[in-house]
Amino acid sequence: MPYQLMKYCARNVRSIRLVIPALLLLTYLSLHAQTSPSLEYQLKAVFIFNFTQFVEWPSTSFDTDQSPLVIGVLGENPFGAYLEETVSGEKINKHAVVVRYYKNEEDAKNCHLLFINLPDAKKRKMAVEALKGKNILTVSDASGFSNEGGMIRFFTRNNKISLQINLDASKASELVFSSKLLRLADIFKPGENH
Repeated sequence: MPYQLMKYCARNVRSIRLVIPALLLLTYLSLHAQTSPSLEYQLKAVFIFNFTQFVEWPSTSFDTDQSPLVIGVLGENPFGAYLEETVSGEKINKHAVVVRYYKNEEDAKNCHLLFINLPDAKKRKMAVEALKGKNILTVSDASGFSNEGGMIRFFTRNNKISLQINLDASKASELVFSSKLLRLADIFKPGENH
């Protein structure tokens, strides 16, 4: 009996030696995937930060002169840590730029720019509706986002990231886009298929 017990333990130790490195590798890959977004989302993170420099928010959208400018992500975070790294230490008109993550649009009502990453079109449209008239720049790469009332939509044209801007939605939220930003974008016209 003791020989069989030793044999069983030895076999399980060998199995554990094989399982532990596999678990460590999976953990590393999982963490690496979370912190290293695709090049596409790294570029979109830079675009998002640049939007803060080319959009003007009403002064009433900040509680104080020192309140942060909040970039939010609603839904799954496709940026990993890259968006936070991009804005780290940055200020826009004396406002430190910070990133926050939200599970629902109700919590996001205090941000200034919101990247909406909800795959369900109904939920996305409900989120945009809930934020309508607030001083929040809504951004997404979802197809049909401009038709849903979103302000800036990323899309791909000729393997390049392009922008579509819904000016009616931005005016309703009292946001002013710089002419430099408008020159880079397609202007959304209601009723068009986008």
